[in-house]
Amino acid sequence: MNTLQKVEQLKKCIDKERPFEGHMLTQLRAYYRIGLTYSSNALEGNTHTITETKVLLEDGLTVGGKPLRETYEVLGHAEAYDFMFSLYQNKEISIEDIKTLHRLFYQSIDENNAGVWRQVPIIVTGTDYAFPSPEAVDAQMLGLEAWIKSERDSYHPVDFAALLHLKFVSIHPFIDGNGRVSRLLMNLALIQSGYLLAIVPPICRMEYLNAIRTYQLRGNPNPFREHITERVLESEREVMRLFHIPMPKRETDLDR
Repeated sequence: MNTLQKVEQLKKCIDKERPFEGHMLTQLRAYYRIGLTYSSNALEGNTHTITETKVLLEDGLTVGGKPLRETYEVLGHAEAYDFMFSLYQNKEISIEDIKTLHRLFYQSIDENNAGVWRQVPIIVTGTDYAFPSPEAVDAQMLGLEAWIKSERDSYHPVDFAALLHLKFVSIHPFIDGNGRVSRLLMNLALIQSGYLLAIVPPICRMEYLNAIRTYQLRGNPNPFREHITERVLESEREVMRLFHIPMPKRETDLDR
């Protein structure tokens, strides 16, 4: 049984408990608001721990000695996360949605470039991949929007979410914050299709980045798709543990 089949098995168990409503839904959203904000920022070098992220978001208490930018990254990501969840009942993702995600994340860091396509070339440390020129960004993002509309139903939802992340981050349309927006986009696609979030823990940073580079330099999306599928599976196991949802006795139980 492959990882995607395991995801589907556990999804069936979780779906029996849906819809998540009231206090359960509030708890779940708050839990991942902290978890995704912490992990996504940590992947980019933000030094807030998960506890410090929780205190900042829930109690409004800043951490002494932390750079102001890091505080803005935590607060901005949480705002973008809230917007992401406001779109979960849709089955569409537009350029305007993408710009809004970035603007909410980035507005306190650099208001002039928040939600605006980059106007300068970029080089990303650690890869030889040549990102599109600034002049090509708008056309490539329009192409991505068209791909979302026309090809979404051609893929398994988890594969689609992973490919959306890869395609977006390979365009790198903003001056900064592309990694965080790519993970928000990926998770938006997942929750719109009824799947749990894919949380990439900082300990998996090199595996995650290497999988992205394999796509960018070799055109092979499979390592990244498998990595994201594993992350969704881990979220399913976590939710089943948190809400005391029984695990299948054997992996094949739900296939009967």
